Amino acid sequence: MKRTAFVLVTLIMLFGCATVPEREIETVFYPPLPQEPKLQFLHSITSEEDLGRARSAFDEFLLGKVQSMRKLVKPYDVGSSNGRIYILDRRYKKILIIDLANRKFDYLKDRRLGTLNDPSGIWVTGDDIKYVADMKRKQIVVFDRDNKFLKAYGNKDLFDRPVDVAVYGDTVYVCDMDKHQIFALDKSTGKLTRTIGKLGSQEGQLYKPTHVVVDQLGNIYVNDAFNYRVQKFDPKGNFVKSFGFLGDTLGAFARPKGVATDREGHIFVADAAFENVQIFDDRTAKLLLFFGGSGAAPGSMYLPAGIHVDYVNVGYFSKYADKDFKLKYVLYVLNSFGGNKLNVYGFGEWVGPSLTGEEAEILEKKEPLEKIEKLEKIEKLEKTK
Repeated sequence: MKRTAFVLVTLIMLFGCATVPEREIETVFYPPLPQEPKLQFLHSITSEEDLGRARSAFDEFLLGKVQSMRKLVKPYDVGSSNGRIYILDRRYKKILIIDLANRKFDYLKDRRLGTLNDPSGIWVTGDDIKYVADMKRKQIVVFDRDNKFLKAYGNKDLFDRPVDVAVYGDTVYVCDMDKHQIFALDKSTGKLTRTIGKLGSQEGQLYKPTHVVVDQLGNIYVNDAFNYRVQKFDPKGNFVKSFGFLGDTLGAFARPKGVATDREGHIFVADAAFENVQIFDDRTAKLLLFFGGSGAAPGSMYLPAGIHVDYVNVGYFSKYADKDFKLKYVLYVLNSFGGNKLNVYGFGEWVGPSLTGEEAEILEKKEPLEKIEKLEKIEKLEKTK
C-alpha cells in the first residue's frame, strides 16, 4: 500500500499540471504597413489550449485523452457578454461557452423544455440573455444569465425555418429562411407585431435570408443571401439601402454569410466563397476595406460564417495588440473548417510613428536593416575567432 502511494505521489510530481505557453503570433495588419492600419489579427481560438490552459498530464496518463466539447468543430454563429464568448457549433448542436477569465470551455446545458434540436443563430443581449434560433423546434429558445431556460417564442404555424435572431429594445427579430421574411415579435408577449420583406428581388424583398442584426439605433440589417446583398431597414421596417451585388469584384458577394455592425458606421459582411470579410460604409454603402483571404497564413479564413463585434472583452485581447496599435473593439470571425476556428481581429487606430514620407520608408525598411546589422555583427565575431 505504501509503495502504491509512493508511486502515485512520484507520478504527480513528474507529470504535474501542464500549462501551455501562449504562442507568439505574427503581426498582421489590414491594410499592411506602411499604410495606416485599421485592423490587426490578434489570435485564434480552437480549444482550451489556445487560452493557455491544458489538462493535467497526470490525468491524461490515468484516463487517456478524453474527447469532449472542449474544442470547436463546426462553429457557425457567435455572441458575447462580459468575460464570455458564446459559440453555436453545428456539429455538437450546442452552445459552447468560452470562459476567458478562467481560460476554459464549457457548454450551455440545455435540458427539458430548453433542449436544442438544431440551433442555427444566436444573439446575446447586454444583460447576458441568450436567444437561440432553432430550425427543428421552429422556435426561438431563450436562456437567462445563468444559462437556464427562460422561455420560447413561436411555433411551426408561425415559423418555417428560423435561422437567426436579433433583439433590440422590446422587439425580437426572427429571420425565416423559407418564408423569406423577418418576423418582429413583442419581447414580453411573443406576439407578432409586423413582418419585413417578402419573396422577390426588388428593394425590400428577400430571397433566402440567413442572418439578421440590429445596430445601436435599431436599424435592421439582413443578409439577403440568394439576392447576393445585405439590405438595411429602418426601425419601422422600411427599406433604406442595400450593400453589395453578385459578382467576383470588390464590393460584390458570392456566398455572403454573417453580418455585423459597429458604433462608427461600419458594416462587416463575411463571404464563405471569397473567404474574407468586407467592410462597407453605412452612409454611402461603399466598400472601405476587406481582410482575411484563403490560405494558412495568420488571419486567413476557411469558409467563414458567423461574425460579431465585441466591445466588452477588449481588455482580454489587448495583450496581443501591437504596442503602436490602440484597440477600440474586437471582431470575431468563425471558420467552419480548417485548423483555426475562431479568428480574433482588433479594430483600432495606429498611434505610433507617422506613416507618411521618410518615416514610412524607414519603417518599411526597418526589419531588413535590422537583419543586415545582425549579419554584420556575426561576421565581425567570426573574424575575431
